[in-house]
Amino acid sequence: MISLEMARRLKEAGVKWEPAQGDRFALLDRELDDRIFVINDMATVIELLHGVPAVTFHGTPEWALDYVHLTEAVWLPEEGQLRQRIHDILALQGEPVYDLMYADGEFMCRFEWKGEAMAFCGCDACDAYGEALIHLICVR
Repeated sequence: MISLEMARRLKEAGVKWEPAQGDRFALLDRELDDRIFVINDMATVIELLHGVPAVTFHGTPEWALDYVHLTEAVWLPEEGQLRQRIHDILALQGEPVYDLMYADGEFMCRFEWKGEAMAFCGCDACDAYGEALIHLICVR
């Protein structure tokens, strides 16, 4: 899973988010940093009904936060979403060729950009892809 720090850096670099079903996000600096929210059209909760665990369905979550502006949320993209963004940018220069390697305890995303070999490292795949995406956004 992507780190909150990398997600914040992606947002600051200008990565645009178009929210979709299943996307995860965080609300930082609101005493909710440790909570991950998921866009879902139906809230479900595990409750005990007559002493038996049951999945219950709720139309409206029962908490005090009615809404947040998209600008306040920090998108937590999944590995595949980051990879797709990199793919789309690299496709602008022709056939996108990139890979992800794991060696010596870290992940490395490698590709060629405008004739130059690039490599970006991270402690997990999301962070390596995040570093690569930030670079591609900043040099375009």
